[in-house]
Amino acid sequence: MVGRRRLQPRGAAHSVPLLPSPVALGAGSLVWGTLMAASAVVSLYFRNRLETDHLAQLLVLYLAGGMLAWPFVVFAARLVARSAGIETRFAACLVLLATGTVAMTAFLFAMDYRLFYSQWHQPLLTKTGLRQVFGTFASAVYQFAVLGLGLYLPVGLPVLAAVSLWLAKAMR
Repeated sequence: MVGRRRLQPRGAAHSVPLLPSPVALGAGSLVWGTLMAASAVVSLYFRNRLETDHLAQLLVLYLAGGMLAWPFVVFAARLVARSAGIETRFAACLVLLATGTVAMTAFLFAMDYRLFYSQWHQPLLTKTGLRQVFGTFASAVYQFAVLGLGLYLPVGLPVLAAVSLWLAKAMR
């Protein structure tokens, strides 16, 4: 077939795999989770000089939220934008990293909320039990949005931008 070129997506010749090595994924997960916990510490220090009864639980929540979100975010970013230009990769990483981390942390908060209130709920697979679970999750996510998102500021935004740029460049 002389003269015929096979059509390939832009950047397909240099595409990166959908997931990095398990070691790199684990290290990135640990670093991102630690950065999110550090962001919460700085915010809590500015807010009330770390005077809270739940400091350890909050740090574990933000650490776990960041760590558990990282693999999904890296996979989604590479799936969506690995063959795009640097600007598109940066935007995809920024949006996915922010929404993925917040969503995973809110989910973990909602699960903790659910565990606490489950002692007063009906069995899960009943009509009333399902309504109670939905209401508990909805109120927990709302409470996290009101009280928890502020703990990502002021440190979280510049860290988010820097890590998103690093991820975008790593997808070359």
